[in-house]
Amino acid sequence: MHEPVADRHDSDSARGSRSAGSEAGDRTAGARVSRRALLRTAGAAGTVGLAGCTGRQYRSPPDCGPDAASETTADGYVPIPADDDISMFRRGLRRYGYYPDETVPSSVRVDWSFPINRIGHTAAKSTPRPTPDGETILVASDTGVIHAVSPTGDHRWRLETGAGRSLGFHGTPTIVDDTAYIGGYDGELYAFEIATGELVWHTRRLEFGGAIAIGSSPAYVDGRLYFLTEHKNPASGVLWEVDAATGNPTWSDDRLWGMPHPSPAIDCEAGRLVTGSNDGVVYCWEFPSLEFAWSFQAGGEGGPDGDVMADGEFRLGAQIKGTIPVYDGAAFVGSWDGRFYRLDLADGSEEWSIDTGNVVMSNPAIDPDAGIVYVGGDDHYVRALETATGEVLWETNVGGHVIGSITATAETILVGSYDTHLYALDRATGERRWRVENRGHVTSGAIPRDGRIYYAERGVFSNYYAEERETVLEQPGQAYCLVPDE
Repeated sequence: MHEPVADRHDSDSARGSRSAGSEAGDRTAGARVSRRALLRTAGAAGTVGLAGCTGRQYRSPPDCGPDAASETTADGYVPIPADDDISMFRRGLRRYGYYPDETVPSSVRVDWSFPINRIGHTAAKSTPRPTPDGETILVASDTGVIHAVSPTGDHRWRLETGAGRSLGFHGTPTIVDDTAYIGGYDGELYAFEIATGELVWHTRRLEFGGAIAIGSSPAYVDGRLYFLTEHKNPASGVLWEVDAATGNPTWSDDRLWGMPHPSPAIDCEAGRLVTGSNDGVVYCWEFPSLEFAWSFQAGGEGGPDGDVMADGEFRLGAQIKGTIPVYDGAAFVGSWDGRFYRLDLADGSEEWSIDTGNVVMSNPAIDPDAGIVYVGGDDHYVRALETATGEVLWETNVGGHVIGSITATAETILVGSYDTHLYALDRATGERRWRVENRGHVTSGAIPRDGRIYYAERGVFSNYYAEERETVLEQPGQAYCLVPDE
């Protein structure tokens, strides 16, 4: 078990020396051997010797039954009840981003906002996450600070973390009962009490094989967390299973390449866990056994990068950065190759794809009742597609890149744009209902809850893409709450 953070410095230093020595000793065996050896060392430290406590030597698969999944009808979806004790990114394990019981007002105004994001990194910002009872909203920032506020914007507490030494938080907290879990761009995982903001446990980056970042939002099943870590030299990634009570790793697979950003999606009915990575590959495991099932390589230009992938699998321009929702026995995947795919969950075969003509990296939303998937891209368009055929039902220009999460509600699609606006589109036609102008690029998801809408934006920068000129933060990015404009 993990000790309190303040008491763990000595044991972390000792573990760090062992991991560093193992890595150095394996370098002569080649990059791939070194990566696997490093992860085996880290996994052994995580499951057997964390903080001096004995952990599991063999994993027992979690219970992936109806209660664990919270999504259990024949067509694969039951909305998570408002009083459920579990809440996570894209709302559930299947990552639908679907809120059928929420109604978006016909007009809105900003009720409150406060500054949170000050880092220029262009990754989508963390999505504010209401607790299941709706009484607290957790807002994670790219400065490494986590805020807890009431629906009316009153601050309850503020937690500063070590993630502020890097690029802060871009993942979204996973909430289980009274505890929330989030990974940072410092390569560390944090568990904290929702009522007080006090840390329950905190891992160190060496416990995850020297991870440099966690942009992935954890999935939770039966006491286990599932998420991805990013690594460099070579650029690669690892899927982890972690004991939520202690933070101890119980399983890992380091086969991913290209420093992955997505959050794993789990379909308990189909028995699959799916994610993608910057190598343009979709990876799929059986669940809950975690036996590897299949992979799918998206397209892209440039061919293999021999400095990174010796076996020629890595394709430039095919990065998969968005979280992949799973529905109807299929995975729905956007790629930097400009295509949006439907893949068979059983074997990874392509069932259909459409060419958008530009990068697709947003997190799609799915309406499982109507069988429609909503996806945005760098071509400035949001599209509604039939999940069965890929037929385009409508497409709407939202004035800028769409790289964040799309949210589907009973009648409305909510989507943020690089043109600094949050849009509300009619779900049936794609016509604009309203848009709200903000300061920076709106790249978090927008979460509707009890008549309010919560979201966040990137800071405003000058000279960000200018060579040999200093990048200047002009305005911090804000967290917002919208209410009906009555």
